[in-house]
Amino acid sequence: MDQLTTIFEEHRSRLFQIAYGMLGRVAKAEDAVQEAYLRWQKLDLEQIQNPAAYLSTIVSRICLDQLKSAKNRREKYVGPDLPEPLLESDKDNPQQQTELAESLSMALLVVLEKLTPVQRAVFLLHEVFGYNYSEIAGMIGKSKAHCRKIGQRARDHIQEGRPRFDTDKEKQEKLLHSFMEAVQHGNIANLEKMLADDAILYSDGGGKVTAARRPIFGANKIARFMVGIRKQQQDHAVEVEFTEVNGVPGLVVHIADKLHSVWSFEIADGKVQHIYTVLNPDKLSHLSHT
Repeated sequence: MDQLTTIFEEHRSRLFQIAYGMLGRVAKAEDAVQEAYLRWQKLDLEQIQNPAAYLSTIVSRICLDQLKSAKNRREKYVGPDLPEPLLESDKDNPQQQTELAESLSMALLVVLEKLTPVQRAVFLLHEVFGYNYSEIAGMIGKSKAHCRKIGQRARDHIQEGRPRFDTDKEKQEKLLHSFMEAVQHGNIANLEKMLADDAILYSDGGGKVTAARRPIFGANKIARFMVGIRKQQQDHAVEVEFTEVNGVPGLVVHIADKLHSVWSFEIADGKVQHIYTVLNPDKLSHLSHT
């Protein structure tokens, strides 16, 4: 490979994380990274002092343009609009999964939907990817002082809803297995005990498949909803695979050998705080080989 390509490949994983964090879409994030690669190939490397920052600038600006153009489409989306899930892969090591949980969990990306595109970019670049405001100013074309104010507004917007996670993965996985066992046996009382009183379940069908079009609030309602879903599927061959989704415990569900849904669980204080389920086939197409 030539030097430009070699440098780009060294940063590809981080560039994808930035793009995915901003867009919440796997294919669109990959397209943004590819567009950045094409632009990068046309540059004179001798004129670039900091390749990592320069590449992040290219990707950030591509994603900002996409977010602004996608605003109307998202406003018309049917039901909760969740990010496309990222599954654990054989290439991911435990440290990468932990970083993913802390930086690009489903829970955090949902909270970031409250922000404007520019606020989202500044928050991610500063809080998640560690760029200082001077660097971010150059990336998004605003002054350092303005970026600092944008970052503060972004933190204020999402502070209350920013997710918390238990750090003990083994305990999280044990709780999730117990949770699904209770679902399987229709044990609503046990499910309620494992759910936080103010738990919320989000179900994203995008108007393409049957899903709850509004979030479901409260332990009892969620428990009954989960048991109701299982009863509807009892005549079908259901396969549940435990895995990590965006770095936290989750599930991949196949029905009749067909990918049906991906579930992600935010677990804190020993209880399930939020559940995110993606059923929209358009958002699962990148996983259809699983």
